[in-house]
Amino acid sequence: MGIYLNPRNKGFREAVSSEIYVDKTGLIAYTNRYMNTEQKYICVSRPRRFGKSMTLKMLAAYYSRGCDSSDLFKGFRIEENETFRKHLNQYDVIYLNMQQFLIEAENQDVTQYLTEEVVGELWEEFGGLLKERKIGLAAAFRKIYAKTDKQFIFLIDEWDCVMRERQESEALQKRYLDFLRNLLKDQPYVALAYMTGILPVKKYGEHSALNMFTEYSMTDQDVFEEYTGFTEEEVKELCSRFDMDFLRTGSWYDGYVFTRFRHIYNPKSVTESMRRRKFSSYWTSTETYDALKIYMDMDFDGLREDVVRMLGGGHVKVNTLSFRNDMNNFRIKDDILTLLIHLGYLAYDSESEEAFIPNKEIIREFENAMKAGGWPEIIRVLKASEKLLADTSAGDGQSVAEALEGYAGEIVLAGINYDRDNKDKPHSCVIEKFRPPIEKSGKC
Repeated sequence: MGIYLNPRNKGFREAVSSEIYVDKTGLIAYTNRYMNTEQKYICVSRPRRFGKSMTLKMLAAYYSRGCDSSDLFKGFRIEENETFRKHLNQYDVIYLNMQQFLIEAENQDVTQYLTEEVVGELWEEFGGLLKERKIGLAAAFRKIYAKTDKQFIFLIDEWDCVMRERQESEALQKRYLDFLRNLLKDQPYVALAYMTGILPVKKYGEHSALNMFTEYSMTDQDVFEEYTGFTEEEVKELCSRFDMDFLRTGSWYDGYVFTRFRHIYNPKSVTESMRRRKFSSYWTSTETYDALKIYMDMDFDGLREDVVRMLGGGHVKVNTLSFRNDMNNFRIKDDILTLLIHLGYLAYDSESEEAFIPNKEIIREFENAMKAGGWPEIIRVLKASEKLLADTSAGDGQSVAEALEGYAGEIVLAGINYDRDNKDKPHSCVIEKFRPPIEKSGKC
């Protein structure tokens, strides 16, 4: 057992020993089902702090040889599955954290550094099967498989960090993708490959360099919907356990929508609010609003108006198919909106093909970015819009009439209140007046 080869089960043991652990072991039933099939290549992309690394620790604890993890899964959902015993601790697992390799490689090529590190561990375990230590990673695995018939499970965390943090280096990105393709595609030693990241697989031209992967992203999580965040039932149980208000929890952290699960909550924020027994911005506090501000300030026609509309409770149509799955090449407004969906700043309803701001926590982040980004007039109108909504709810007709008269020709977005159990049917709303803000140009 080592750092990369069969990395023990300590990470998952820490997770299940924590004050809050929500049982997501049912996901293993799907990875068992896809083992050694055409669907064995799985790429799951989610926003930061949505449990990606914890999932990989769980899979490593379940599959890795050299440790007995049966006690760790006792009482959890996967234990009831008929495949549980068949695959438990039966595979050699390769666990790769690409963020670590990118940092430690420094001026060295990241794929060369990764190869040296992993081959070093393979040599310690299988040195007698390899004629030389200086060997390519894929070649080393092929030789081991040819002489032992051993297959490996590859668990790759932060697979897309090269795309996110080396945006300017197309050559490095291409080398990296070619390295992954050579390592994994059509290789007989691969029993399962499970990658996690924030972005879906990057496309070059019309094709993906890793087209063998089935992608599960924030635009379509498919069978992994309930494992993307906390479900409504899971949050109800936590609110009962920690004596927290369920409706307020929803307004702060709910809002991510999929086909079967219409209420998915931010797991990081729910966990922190329960532990601290206080509603606040926990997920957004792990990164400055500067990241969001960069994309909001990009000069794409109609982007600002769409942001304002969503801040008022509205939805906007988005074509997510044009996005090239990187953070550098944007051609149209929809590319920016799609990126914000993958980053978690926007939610996406695939049935209506619309994006929207999911909850109060994210609204605060947009407002912070706008204050720092020179949107004072829009902030003023939004604050006035909040008052308009309050006056409307209070039945103050005179104040509403004065507000509408005073905002002739400007944005009036009072917002919409939704029934939480049927978000598609608003039970109260305010008539919206909308005209895009005009930049000062010195012309009439």
